[in-house]
Amino acid sequence: MKKRVTSIILLFALVTAAFSLIGCSSAKESDEKKIVVGAAVTPHAEILEQVKDVLAKDGYILEVVEYNDYVLPNTALDGGELDANYFQHQPYLDDFNEENKTNIVSAAAIHFEPFGIYAGKTTSIAELTEGATIAIPNDTTNEARALLLLEAQGLITLKQDAGLTATVIDIEENPLNLNIEEIEAAQIVRSLADVDIACINGNYAIGGGLNVSDALAVESADSLAATTYANIIAVNSGHEQDEKIQALVKSLQSEEVRKFIEEKYNGAVVPVF
Repeated sequence: MKKRVTSIILLFALVTAAFSLIGCSSAKESDEKKIVVGAAVTPHAEILEQVKDVLAKDGYILEVVEYNDYVLPNTALDGGELDANYFQHQPYLDDFNEENKTNIVSAAAIHFEPFGIYAGKTTSIAELTEGATIAIPNDTTNEARALLLLEAQGLITLKQDAGLTATVIDIEENPLNLNIEEIEAAQIVRSLADVDIACINGNYAIGGGLNVSDALAVESADSLAATTYANIIAVNSGHEQDEKIQALVKSLQSEEVRKFIEEKYNGAVVPVF
């Protein structure tokens, strides 16, 4: 009787272990086929929505987590909550890695968003008067980008070697004594009515209902910014060649996505692949 009971217990244990192994195997396979990507709402999340069906045909489930700031998508990626993120350009990522001791890298470049100068209380650059207020982003790389655009319009002159690390302290000449107000990038559209003009990131301009065709000035296609500030798919170092990351990149760098970007954004977003 004892042998029979022991046999039943052993059999139950073996069956339970088998189901546990099957469950673990299924969970692992499920994780490998699920791609969780953090993204800015516009245009990044919108572009990602276009590839869900394409990835599904290859057996992948794409989950898009939307963010409204420039910090959380990287901290979530570094913490393992995301497989990738899509919201930033390389200079911003380089600064983030240096400041936060993270090791996030680019898996691919997808698009460029021309930075623009938009009218607030003043309707044209030529109408700016002494002491006018200009809003620019307060994060390091986007501040430099805004200042370079202002310099291209003849409003300021920067130190010769300032380049992509320029800040307001690098302004050498400011003929109109313009008041350069540094504001968190996501808040500039809301502040537009309170300043004379503003330099706004492409994604926030789109999200705020602004049209690049209405901008007072935009970065040129052959500018330093155009070759430097392409928005990337970012992953933790060592995962660039993961099968699901490569599947994501391939789907985003397709002709279908190129056509969607060109038709949807009318020059506010430019494919770089």
